[in-house]
Amino acid sequence: MVRGQSGGLGQDIKTGAFFLATLVMWAVSVLFEIFFNKRRELFPIFAGFIFFQSANWAIRKFLSRDPLFVNTSVSLLHSSITSLAVMIILANQWMSNGANKMFGHSQLVQFTWPGAYSALCISCGYFAYDQWDMLLYRLYSGLIPSILMHHLLLLLCFTLALYRNVTINYLILTLICELHSVFLHVRKVRRMAGFRDARSKIVKLEWFLNWTTFLIARFASHVLITIKLIKDASKFGKGVELPLALFGMVGMNLLNIFLGIDLFKAYRRERRSTERILHNHHD
Repeated sequence: MVRGQSGGLGQDIKTGAFFLATLVMWAVSVLFEIFFNKRRELFPIFAGFIFFQSANWAIRKFLSRDPLFVNTSVSLLHSSITSLAVMIILANQWMSNGANKMFGHSQLVQFTWPGAYSALCISCGYFAYDQWDMLLYRLYSGLIPSILMHHLLLLLCFTLALYRNVTINYLILTLICELHSVFLHVRKVRRMAGFRDARSKIVKLEWFLNWTTFLIARFASHVLITIKLIKDASKFGKGVELPLALFGMVGMNLLNIFLGIDLFKAYRRERRSTERILHNHHD
């Protein structure tokens, strides 16, 4: 990303150094758990990192070398894979146990649905990859970039849950939001490809799906998870599970509010841009 002022550049470097340090500390922690504490079940974290980094190399070699296009394309790949995996995990549990049992406190906190642990590990690997890629190509701006804070928050909450092997199913529920991320990334790829006509039926459908999945799969689902945590607060033990879960959900809900505001602004900009083009055309 091009910076207009040296002060902004220096600020970005300092911000990048902080988030790079946290990423290195996270990687050292995971390596320690795998090799010294013999936690081989955590290996899919690095498998996920390698997979998405390999996708990055392939897209860079065969499609485009634009860092933002490559990053967005890999993010779209992750969102698509994760959404499918989460839907399969939830569908299997729904058919096996029914809604009442699968959303019970003990099921969400003490048990782990088949495939959930590995899915969470792979997503951790992706978030680490994405953090690294954004830092490497400086795909961020500001003193406290929301995207880097988002990844740091997820890595902290997800990894601690994986270490303790608790609340895994709760975190799988939070990943329902990746269904909305699919359409966020589709929109970015579509705009980078130069297709920006808001009058198009495809673009209108895309925006409909974008808003629908934002409201249902991201905003409403995270609010309901937060309510569920508060309702079941007395059922948690005296450990860090409840405070960590509530801290993570408060952070996610705040980020969702900011994302919704940004999404609304983007929608208005796109509509206004098309209206200006139509006005100039008629003139």
